[in-house]
Amino acid sequence: MLKLNSLLIGSEDPEQLAAFYGEVLQSKPGWQGGGYTGYQAGDAYLMIGPHDKVHGRSQNPERIIFNFETADVRAEFDRIKAIEGSTIVREPYNPGDNESSTMLLATLADPDGNYFQLATPMQ
Repeated sequence: MLKLNSLLIGSEDPEQLAAFYGEVLQSKPGWQGGGYTGYQAGDAYLMIGPHDKVHGRSQNPERIIFNFETADVRAEFDRIKAIEGSTIVREPYNPGDNESSTMLLATLADPDGNYFQLATPMQ
C-alpha cells in the first residue's frame, strides 16, 4: 500500500506562498532548503518551492484540490478567509444528499490561485 508522503506546490513566488501556508497551518516550517519550504500537515508534508514552468496564477485550479481536515470548518473558514492572499471560492456547505449529514466543505484559493478545501473528518 502506498502512503502519501508530501504534496509539492510549484510557484513563481514560493516565499510568498510558503508564508501564506504558514499562516493557514499556524505553523513554522518543519523543513527548509534550496528554495523549498515544508510544513508538517498531519501525516504528510505540504511542500512549496520554485518551478521554472510555473508562472502567474493557476489556470486550472480545480484540477487538484487538497483538503485540510478540521472539526470546525466554519471557524477555520472565517480565520483563513481573513489571511492576505486568500480568496473565497465557496463558503461552507454540506456536499451530500443527506440533509442530516454533518459533513461540511469550504473551498478557498491561495495567492497563486490553487484551490484547497476545509473538510470535516471522514466518518
